[in-house]
Amino acid sequence: MIDRAGLAEFLRRRRESLQPEDVGLPRGQRRRTAGLRREEVAVLCHISTDYYSRLERERGPHPSEQMIASIAQGLHLSLDERDHLFRLAGHHPPPRGAAGEHIGPGLLRILDRLADTPAEVVTELGETLRQTPLGVALTGDLTRYTGPARSIGYRWFTDPACRALYHPDDHALHSRVFASGLRRVVTLRGPGSRAAHLQNLLLERSAEFRAVWNEHEIGVGYQHTKRFVHPEVGDLELTCQSLLDPEQSHALLVYTAAPGSESHEKLQLLSVIGAQTVGVS
Repeated sequence: MIDRAGLAEFLRRRRESLQPEDVGLPRGQRRRTAGLRREEVAVLCHISTDYYSRLERERGPHPSEQMIASIAQGLHLSLDERDHLFRLAGHHPPPRGAAGEHIGPGLLRILDRLADTPAEVVTELGETLRQTPLGVALTGDLTRYTGPARSIGYRWFTDPACRALYHPDDHALHSRVFASGLRRVVTLRGPGSRAAHLQNLLLERSAEFRAVWNEHEIGVGYQHTKRFVHPEVGDLELTCQSLLDPEQSHALLVYTAAPGSESHEKLQLLSVIGAQTVGVS
């Protein structure tokens, strides 16, 4: 059963404890509100200001699990805070660990400060949960996919258009990296896991995956850089750094170019062009 009073008070306290810079928003001038404004929280949570305001006033419909998950992410809640919010709303908290999609506040705070850098948060199966604006400009909106196609490894072996964004000389390496990475996760999570389900789908649907999978490679990685072929700015050679959140098995991937390099100039141009639908993943 929903605890409307507890839910309203918890939401107010969390909103008032956050500052705009904590969540990647500009502070602006003549600010009198303690913490975030309700309309700012609504934007972060992808809901209407009216809906959120009614929750803080102990009114409105019973929020769904999906709505509570969106609010928990928008307010940058920790896992314990997220679980508490779900219980206040009368729901069972989602699972933690590899199956969870709630991004920890630490990774979010870093991502929010990377507006001028291509970056994304991904699951251990290569499912993109969130991107910076320049990340969307580089690769397209990777959060739009559903089902198995959410995994870049699955798309790599089943959707030829996926490969257009990557240098053709590196395609064989990408195939080995994705198969090797999936093998690691399948071994870690077991035969009943989502990783094992993805493995079975790919064995059924991709002859190339079957061939690479049968090599039984493990630990295959990239040599410091990834080469992209962007439809607007052309070839890019970017260094990929990763930061792991072991509690949720999420990784923050950050793409940079050497200052003064041609790729660095192209990234700056891409930031001016802005996010565009490039039709690839």
